[in-house]
Amino acid sequence: MTRVYLVRHGESEWNAAGDLYCGRTDIGLSQLGRKQAEKAGQFLSDVSFDAVYSSPLIRARDTATLIMGKNDHPVKTDERIFEGDFGEWEGRSKKEFIAEDPESWESWMADPWQTKAGRTGETAKEMHDRASSFFEEIGNKHPDETILVVAHNNTIRFFLAGVLGMPFANYRKLFQDNTGINIFDMQGASIIIKSLNVSAHLG
Repeated sequence: MTRVYLVRHGESEWNAAGDLYCGRTDIGLSQLGRKQAEKAGQFLSDVSFDAVYSSPLIRARDTATLIMGKNDHPVKTDERIFEGDFGEWEGRSKKEFIAEDPESWESWMADPWQTKAGRTGETAKEMHDRASSFFEEIGNKHPDETILVVAHNNTIRFFLAGVLGMPFANYRKLFQDNTGINIFDMQGASIIIKSLNVSAHLG
């Protein structure tokens, strides 16, 4: 059985600047985000990881590096755990883009599975399917090992919604703190979630 610690990246500069949607834009960690990642590393210091994976975006890569600290495991990157492409919403706050185009947001909230985020971005199905492909692969590569994966808010939420069999329109009910930790075990097609959004290190 493969144990996975799936962590959202620390606060980004855009999260700090009014919670702007980062999406695929390559925005670094804020000062607070770096501290959050260091605290997550201290919290997980007793866990012996066999491999470390991250989204290629710098806010995720730096979070993984800071969590691992002096441990010399290389951080392997994989585009399948990128954040979603939010199209015309990227770089903008939810308040701003809803005021400009409420219909797009309403369509997304009603059926994200088939609706492209920000008109030109990804659907929830695309985010879910690429993340599921990634986790299936690492489960096969790392049987009976413990893996750290650092990814992004919506990619994590849509993957977990699929595991739980939730309606995808309810994805926002799966809150993910910056550096929130999800723990699950995988064996073949079976996934058992042990913990969701552990954030004790942020207290």
